[in-house]
Amino acid sequence: HVQLVESGGGSVQAGGSLRLSCAASVYASSYIYSAYSVGWFRQAPGKEREWVVSIGADGRTIYAVFVKRRFIATRDNAEKTLYLQMSSLIPEDTGMYYCASTGAVYNFVPTVAGYYLNWGQGTQVTVSS
Repeated sequence: HVQLVESGGGSVQAGGSLRLSCAASVYASSYIYSAYSVGWFRQAPGKEREWVVSIGADGRTIYAVFVKRRFIATRDNAEKTLYLQMSSLIPEDTGMYYCASTGAVYNFVPTVAGYYLNWGQGTQVTVSS
């Protein structure tokens, strides 16, 4: 009952920036986007998917250690859109980036993929050295 669509990926050189967006289309009136946590995950070629950042319903934002203040995640509940501003990109940031939203309300900010019910199709980010 929720469709997520990512955009904004592309190819950049190391040190460059990209802004990813994740637009949610909600088809069930019972699903209140603002009530659920949202997050970004990524998967590099040949590697497992890893968590990048999560934003709780209360706005609390938790980043993976490797982000090192290079990324800023925000959510616009009115537009039902999640953003990821990435700067100082390095080749290790290359991968498919997925946005996700939970299907239940938690009293903590989930950082594990298993808590997320709805997933987008991904947008590719390629950083060259």
